[in-house]
Amino acid sequence: MKDLLIMNGPNLNLLGKREPEVYGSANFEEILDQINADMGELLLPYRLHYFQSNHEGALLDQLHAVGFDYLGIVFNPGAYAHTSIALADAVRGISRPVVEVHLSNVHQREEYRRHSYLAEAAVGVISGLGWRGYALGLRYLIEQFGQKI
Repeated sequence: MKDLLIMNGPNLNLLGKREPEVYGSANFEEILDQINADMGELLLPYRLHYFQSNHEGALLDQLHAVGFDYLGIVFNPGAYAHTSIALADAVRGISRPVVEVHLSNVHQREEYRRHSYLAEAAVGVISGLGWRGYALGLRYLIEQFGQKI
């Protein structure tokens, strides 16, 4: 239970290439480096894992695989936040907390992005803080649930 997962959904494999004015110019390897540097010693007792898929079923499978054993999950579901009842049900069905993260502020974007099915099942939502949203989500999971291991 000293494992934490950052999970990214569709199109996030294109970070650094896709709409850098919205999502930034760093790819996810660079973001992971920034997270590790930002969090420093707080992360040392934990194993940080990363998973990305453009396929809803693979994301469901990953939630099922780690959602009873890992300390928690920071999940950027991308556009699936706005469409996937199945992912929301999976988050409800696992026993570990999930923090939903979005790089951009979804409330400053198109109307259809302003509702998240996943938000209703997550312990919290962080939107619009760029890569720092991932670090804040991890920090929250460690501070709220880490001492219970």
